[in-house]
Parts: sequence; C-alpha cells; structure tokens
Amino acid sequence: MAGEGHGQSSGHPGAEPPRVGENLLERVLFGSRWILAPFYLGLVFSMVALLVQFGREMLHLFEHMIGATTVGGTLSSEAQTTIYVLSLIDIVLMANLVIMVVLSGYENSVSRLNVVSEDRPSWLGKLDASGLKQKVFNSIVAISAIQLLRVFLQAGQASEKELWASAAIHMVFVVSALCLALSDRVSAGAKKPEK
Repeated sequence: MAGEGHGQSSGHPGAEPPRVGENLLERVLFGSRWILAPFYLGLVFSMVALLVQFGREMLHLFEHMIGATTVGGTLSSEAQTTIYVLSLIDIVLMANLVIMVVLSGYENSVSRLNVVSEDRPSWLGKLDASGLKQKVFNSIVAISAIQLLRVFLQAGQASEKELWASAAIHMVFVVSALCLALSDRVSAGAKKPEK
C-alpha cells in the first residue's frame, strides 16, 4: 500500500517517485552544456587571426598592384593578382564558416540567442545540426576549390604529382559532401510520416 501511495503522488500510477540524486545528476548534465561556451568564444577570437591574415593578403595585393612585378619572374601579373584575390576570398569564406558554427552551434547546443535585431541573419534559429554539417561541408568544398585553383594558377611552381594530389583531395571533399547530403536526404525521408 505504501508503494502505491508513492506511485500515485507522482501523477502516474505505478511510477516511482523522482529521486533527489537523479534530479541533481540530470541538472548537472543539462547544465554541462555551458562548458561549450568557452569553445565558441575561442572560435570568435580565432576570427581575429583571420582578420590579421586578411590584412596581410590585402597588403600583398596592394604591393603587387603598386610594384606591378612578378614574384620570382615566374607568374604573370594577372595570375598573381588572381591568386591574391583568391586568398582573400578563401579567408572570407573561412570567417563566414566560423561565425555560422559559432552562432548556430551556440543556439543549438547551449542557449537560445535572445537578440532582437533587423540585422539578424535569416538562417539563425533555422539551422539544425544536420543543416550546419551540410553548410560546413559546402564551405570546405568551396575553400578546397579555391586552393585547387590557386595550385593550378601556380602550375609552373608545382610538380605534376602535387597537382594530381590537390585534385584528388578536392574530389574527396566533393564526394564526402555528396554522401552527407544523400545521407541527410534519406534520413529526412525516413522521418516523414506516411500519408
């Protein structure tokens, strides 16, 4: 009879009463998500390093434009300018990727961002873990394509083995992104209720 009284006090017949130790453990586990906050803050600081690198590449571009000389006399002025611009695009894509991971990851894993602003990105709050993975892989493929293009523009300085290796690495990223997209599509299809 005593056991029945306990079960009924929780609102569910036959259910055991919540234990203090179990509640405490669950609160600790739930609160442990805040350990991720310093990781996201570290990624924000890593963007400072990207900003410094962007400044260096911009400086190289300006020096090249003013001097209009080639590095070592092996590349044309147009090819060298393209390489510097590709480097800038590469850094911008990386910075976009970092901020996307920071904001979406924080909101999905730690806490909702209670920021009301007209500048709020449209994808914020709509990007789940699966969508974030897809965005990360798409950015990696784009960054890899830029690196590959840079290697091909410097073809005179790279060996044939390096060219093939760069192309192979890029294809691995492309195939991985396609496999991830296919996996997500199959998974999403399996979750849809049958009509």
